[in-house]
Amino acid sequence: MMKRSILCFGEALIDMHGEGNDGHGFARQFLPFAGGAPANVAVAAARLGNHSRFAGMLALDRFGDFLLHSLQELGVDTIDVARTAEANTALAFVTLDPHGERSFSFYRPPAADLLFRPEHFREQTFDNTAAFHACSNSLTDPNLAATTMEAMHRARRTGALVSFDLNLRPALWPMGVEPRHYAWPALHQADIVKLSAEEFDWLAVEGEQAMLDRLWRGHTRLLVVTDGPHAMRWYHPDADGELPSYNVPMVDSTGAGDAFVGGFLHQLAEQDITTENLDAWIGTLPRLHAALRFASACGALAVTKHGSFAAMPDRVEVEHFMETHA
Repeated sequence: MMKRSILCFGEALIDMHGEGNDGHGFARQFLPFAGGAPANVAVAAARLGNHSRFAGMLALDRFGDFLLHSLQELGVDTIDVARTAEANTALAFVTLDPHGERSFSFYRPPAADLLFRPEHFREQTFDNTAAFHACSNSLTDPNLAATTMEAMHRARRTGALVSFDLNLRPALWPMGVEPRHYAWPALHQADIVKLSAEEFDWLAVEGEQAMLDRLWRGHTRLLVVTDGPHAMRWYHPDADGELPSYNVPMVDSTGAGDAFVGGFLHQLAEQDITTENLDAWIGTLPRLHAALRFASACGALAVTKHGSFAAMPDRVEVEHFMETHA
């Protein structure tokens, strides 16, 4: 029997990484890397040995071909990928500061990933799915937002764990649109939510406890908040805690959060965690902490490399890293 899949939905795009400096703060050249947050998570899970699938719309252009080939080459099942000639591939120009922290300039919309609709899902797309993962970048267009919510509902009906990483990119949202209006319904559909420390503060406009109380009114059972090399925090309706993260020299922070999510979903899938036993698993702290440390190691390894897909570590790398780093 085929292993249950980790299914990631949303955008795949090209990260154009700047290299060199012309003396005026501009890159001398940009090199294309395959990326996109949910696509990164699909690659991360595949590299760790999971049956991983990506669902999304790719353009019928050279960049779309590059993305499809890159996904397949790294072991991601692309049976749920659709193609279109109605828009090109989105581009994200990535600039790194001297510490490896990135900033983005997006060329989207228009873009192919925004054109995925519910009818593009296969009848069997959500069958045999251990976990379904999405991000807020597929909420920036009303039609795609509706598709994302439909996908989360369909995944939940099949018994899959639903994972959501806010992964907020303000530049992608249309002027005058309040992202929180679209983010909260998605947050409430997720069993597991991952936020950065900045995103946690952004959501907690009425205070931390008020934000947590609102989150627990949905399906969420676990919130994980990462903060780079600083301690990560986790929250459950009945408990919370903090764990140290790995502190490594950072080359490129692009995709670190996606590597973390891929590593955590890998742990859940390996241990056959479902919506029925998730609370009990969280309550067994050594198992939760071990999974969070594994995910943290994945994120730490990702920041030591350039690129997005290219930075996702395999299981041997992660295990060796954990053995040699306190």
